[in-house]
Amino acid sequence: MLGRTLREVSTALKQGQITPTELCQKCLSLIKKTKFLNAYITVSEEVALKQAEESEKRYKEGHSLGDLDGIPIAVKDNFSTSGIETTCASNMLKGYVPPYNATVVQKLLDQGALLMGKTNLDEFAMGSGSTDGIFGPVKNPWSYSKQYRGKKQQKTHGEDEDSNWLITGGSSGGSAAAVSAFTCFAALGSDTGGSTRNPAAHCGVVGLKPSYGLVSRHGLIPLVNSMDVPGILTRCVDDAAIVLGVLAGHDPKDSTTVQDPVKPFMLPSLTDVSKLCVGIPKEYLTPELSSEVQSLWSKAADLFESEGAKVIEVSLPHTSYSIVCYHVLCTSEVASNMARFDGLEYGHRCDVDVSTEAMYAATRREGFNDVVRGRILSGNFFLLKENYENYFVKAQKVRRLIANDFVNVFKSGVDVLLTPTTLSEAVPYLEFIKEDNRTRSAQDDIFTQAVNMAGLPAVSIPMALSSQGLPVGLQFIGRAFCDQQLLTVAKWFEKQVQFPVIQLQELMDDYSSIFENEKLASVSVKQR
Repeated sequence: MLGRTLREVSTALKQGQITPTELCQKCLSLIKKTKFLNAYITVSEEVALKQAEESEKRYKEGHSLGDLDGIPIAVKDNFSTSGIETTCASNMLKGYVPPYNATVVQKLLDQGALLMGKTNLDEFAMGSGSTDGIFGPVKNPWSYSKQYRGKKQQKTHGEDEDSNWLITGGSSGGSAAAVSAFTCFAALGSDTGGSTRNPAAHCGVVGLKPSYGLVSRHGLIPLVNSMDVPGILTRCVDDAAIVLGVLAGHDPKDSTTVQDPVKPFMLPSLTDVSKLCVGIPKEYLTPELSSEVQSLWSKAADLFESEGAKVIEVSLPHTSYSIVCYHVLCTSEVASNMARFDGLEYGHRCDVDVSTEAMYAATRREGFNDVVRGRILSGNFFLLKENYENYFVKAQKVRRLIANDFVNVFKSGVDVLLTPTTLSEAVPYLEFIKEDNRTRSAQDDIFTQAVNMAGLPAVSIPMALSSQGLPVGLQFIGRAFCDQQLLTVAKWFEKQVQFPVIQLQELMDDYSSIFENEKLASVSVKQR
């Protein structure tokens, strides 16, 4: 069951082939067995089993709530969950239990989804490796896959297997690993500069960043209010569309959400792409891009062309300024948002009682790691009275130019843009930590952050395995609020490339049973 898509499992639940409790227990046992991946910070076993019991009653009475009823999901630990600790992987919020649910969490629970737990991340979602939280780094399930191990053994002998594991990407690495390792069918991430798409590409799953304003941010602990969007991680495009259909729409608690009613996201099966125009931004061909990702990117463009789509090179002239512009705006908003963690109302509070100022300072020094403190310092520098015009205001103007670049390209008749998601496939942890967080984030967000500044929808789709046997994802970018069109194109692409299923049999017996019993299912997963 665990290898199937969300929709297939939903059908199996409706037909009584499996009960929500059995499904929940399967996922829980797999979560325990894959504990070493460090994907989860909190496993909400009792909550999930209780929800499964309620779901089971509904199925027995023939009153299922919809496609998500009884489906195990996971939530990144920067979304508030009522009665369940929410830490943002920081000492500042260790032990903090919110009194309310984030809107997106509530919407999933209202549809009968089972909350398996809260997933690991970089502290306060600042990073691109999921290596900087206080609960330690997340390990990429592909480090243990037959595909990667097989390729590695040919090359190296006698190297320490255990120290060579790969990062998941970030900052939603826990959610990506949880979906990739079959411990849940969908997970929530957040995406401020690429935090859902980057780990999706590294873990071989689908990572969707919806249009800004389509999905409520209420209860998502903010990093950058003007760019944060809840993200969706699933194993196929259809599943992402189902979840988006549940999450999208106006929320009175988030004034930045769209007012118009949102129709359900049913994805038509695209058979003919001849009317489609795909743009390839020439500025995204950077020297740092690995030759393998570049060649897969070209292959994808050729695939569209060979099926009759119009593929044209386009220009986003302000691309080279975007990462610097993003850094100024991001750190400025971070500095403003992090001011709320002062030790007074919630979260960590130090023991210093000399004065209020000393208490503030000590609380923040103990509560935040270097990365978060560094971004707060940068942001406060940009917001100083004497710097404000030169940095913050100027960056806002550049942001407008970047957004206009996209507007102009879409006005010229382009339907979607096709770009890489990441510069290369996942790298080993020991390699990754040679660079500091800021350098890494600047490199890793290069293809993803401009989309956040422009508020557009984008999705990373796994395309193929690299020569090392690791997943490579490509990104599709759509017009604002044309999320359905974007996903329809992505679904067509997914069907064409038939990305292979991760093979984790060597890891544990449970997985062999997933695949032995699922020979048919894994084939049907590929063909969707």
